[in-house]
Amino acid sequence: MTSQTTLSKAGSGHVSPDGHGSGLQAGLKNRHLSMIAIGGVIGAGLFVGSSSGIATAGPGILLSYALVGMLVVLVMRMLGEMSAANPTSGSFSAHADRALGSWAGFSIGWLYWFFWVVVLAVEATAGAKILEGWIPAVPQWGWALIVMVVLTATNLVSVGSYGEFEFWFAGIKVVAIGAFIVIGALAVFGVLPGVHSDKAGLGNLTGHGGFLPHGPGAILTGVLLVVFSFMGSEIATLAAGESEDPQRAVTKSTNSIIWRIAVFYLGSILVVVSLLPWNDKSITEKGSYVAALDSLGIAHAGQIMNFIVLTSVLSCLNSGLYTASRMAFSLGERGDAPKAFARTNSRGVPMAAIIVSVVFGFVAVFFNYKFPDSVFLFLVNSSGAVALFVWLVICFSQLRMRRIIQAEAPEKLIVKMWLYPYLTWATAALIVFVLGYMLTDTEHDGRETMLLSLLVAAIVLVIAVVKQKLGGRVAVRAEAEKVSVG
Repeated sequence: MTSQTTLSKAGSGHVSPDGHGSGLQAGLKNRHLSMIAIGGVIGAGLFVGSSSGIATAGPGILLSYALVGMLVVLVMRMLGEMSAANPTSGSFSAHADRALGSWAGFSIGWLYWFFWVVVLAVEATAGAKILEGWIPAVPQWGWALIVMVVLTATNLVSVGSYGEFEFWFAGIKVVAIGAFIVIGALAVFGVLPGVHSDKAGLGNLTGHGGFLPHGPGAILTGVLLVVFSFMGSEIATLAAGESEDPQRAVTKSTNSIIWRIAVFYLGSILVVVSLLPWNDKSITEKGSYVAALDSLGIAHAGQIMNFIVLTSVLSCLNSGLYTASRMAFSLGERGDAPKAFARTNSRGVPMAAIIVSVVFGFVAVFFNYKFPDSVFLFLVNSSGAVALFVWLVICFSQLRMRRIIQAEAPEKLIVKMWLYPYLTWATAALIVFVLGYMLTDTEHDGRETMLLSLLVAAIVLVIAVVKQKLGGRVAVRAEAEKVSVG
């Protein structure tokens, strides 16, 4: 299938006489997709969330990141197989719809949308705190509003403007973390000009209580703390449907996921735990990356990292709004959301899907300011396990979709999951194990997050099943009426 054929299936972007477009347009260039794929694995959670993981598992947090990284590589391979064969704005939700049934596509699509609109509020608040620190004359809620409005406008203009913004946001993240790794590595080996650190050295990996100071069990606890920072790896497959060459984009992003995770996650965390002892108080007080830069005596390290974190937050907000709106668009196309969500304007922008997504994001921001310890905490916790639910659904979808592709169009299997079906089943089993382990975690709110996420998932699943049954009855009734008239 050519890229044009694929696009026409998801929406060709032609304009109807009433001014509405009939689908999305291929407005993302290959350089946009490349940077979206690279930046997608560098979430704000890497910069701000790694300190708690290091404090919990010590240098052994590297094994936690490696374990989750391996999981993401395998899941992305499965998703790449399905998306290269049929690039679509709905990605895994559309694949689940076809492979497992409309109930699966409906459920995972809405859960994923819910996850990202909550993320919008989390990231807007994080960015607002940084901006308020720089310009206190504007209140925090004012900065959150400004950030949300600007990025909403960006997404409403065209998919190309989203891609351009994300290209530069992701570029700054990539350059920053690359520079951090190089500077940190030079310091660890004592060859950084003008800098002498009495704490840096590979001895930090085994000193101070050993590589696993809290025992092997801390690796799994670390997994729970870092797993959600990997969410966003799948954005490239969602965006592929609006690219110049969807199959090439999906194949490239899938094949490069290994080195991206190895360099940006494992490489940077290795530098952090080598520059400082894992139990250094500055790691939890300042944040792991700021503490690492401070230990080298680099001037204004905190402000430098605040700028990088702000860029990461804006990138996450930009992509979160794009991702939520495209999932809503796909749900609308399949009849799982109001049809208005599937309408696009003359520029191929699904305006209704974007506006509804950002409105829910604004509502969540309001809850964060008014009811941070009740309503907003519920929203965050109830969306916390969605990443794992999505990955599990991808596993089961791929098991079924492989057979469908082989039967209908085997030439589309450009990307193949390794050791199918055994590695797919092993990945699914590992995800189920992590979900089960969350139920035992009371120290880091893993159990509460899991139970609330299951509650929301159950509600959405019930709605999906009821909708499917009612839809079936309507179809049967319409067929019966057609027969009686005939």
